[in-house]
Amino acid sequence: MSEAAPAWVAEGVRAVIGAHVQAQDAGRTDDVVALYTPDGVLEVPGMDPVEGHDGIREAFKGWAPTRPQLHVVTNTVVTSAAEDEATAVSDVVFFLRAEPGWAPQLVGRYDDTFRRLDGAWLLRRRRTTYQA
Repeated sequence: MSEAAPAWVAEGVRAVIGAHVQAQDAGRTDDVVALYTPDGVLEVPGMDPVEGHDGIREAFKGWAPTRPQLHVVTNTVVTSAAEDEATAVSDVVFFLRAEPGWAPQLVGRYDDTFRRLDGAWLLRRRRTTYQA
């Protein structure tokens, strides 16, 4: 994108990304689901795409934390922005806490597509890739 995204778009996108990882790490599945459009799609390596609120809910229930975890999202760049649609790319590091302390488990990237519905930014599609 040659021009910077409007500040209100970038702030809305970053707020959804932050709310998502905080809810996910706390095991608040319904809060995660509420951040997706009803036709939202989640793509994770090694899985078929997960579609819609029911599918996303089942996926995140299965991933509910059994010990402390933390997704650290950084380097978010809004790559396109319009009044009701935006895309962004973010880097993510996933940590688990065990007996010796926090340890990184995965490094990856989120490629997100957002749609604004009733004034709120929501995820329309999240494609996660892992870095080797």
